[in-house]
Amino acid sequence: MKNPFDDTYYMKKALQEAQDAFDKGEIPVGAVIVIKDRIIARAHNLTELLNDVTAHAEMQAITAAANFLGGKYLTNCTLYVTLEPCQMCAGALYWSQISKIVYGARDEERGCIALNTKLHPKTKLIGGVLADEASSLLKRFFIEKRNLN
Repeated sequence: MKNPFDDTYYMKKALQEAQDAFDKGEIPVGAVIVIKDRIIARAHNLTELLNDVTAHAEMQAITAAANFLGGKYLTNCTLYVTLEPCQMCAGALYWSQISKIVYGARDEERGCIALNTKLHPKTKLIGGVLADEASSLLKRFFIEKRNLN
C-alpha cells in the first residue's frame, strides 16, 4: 500500500502556507518541515509584516523546527517549500544539516541552483513537485501587485 504522506501531500501543505502569505500581501512562499511523517513546522514569508528581509518562509520554518526539536540540526527532516530556496535560505539549510529539500517552482534568477549555492553534502534536493501550482500563485501575486500600483 502506497504511503499517503508523500512529497505531493506535504507540498500541498506548503502551498496552503503560501496562500496564507498571499492573503496577507506577502510574496506567496510557504514551507513545512517534516520528520517521520509529522509536520513539526509551518511557515510562510513574513518579510513585509516583520519588516525583515530575512523573514523568508524557510528561515521561519528552520527556527520553528529547531525550537520543536530542541536543537539546531535538522537531520532526518525534510523541508517542503513552494519556491526553490534563495542563496540565504540555502546557506541556513546547509548549516541546519537538513536531510532533504523538496521544492515546487524554480527561481531561475535568484535560486540556489542558478547561483550555485552549496547545500550540505548529505542533503538531497528534489524539485518540481506541484511546480505549476506554486508558480501560478506567484505569478498571480505579482500581476495583482502591478495592477494595484
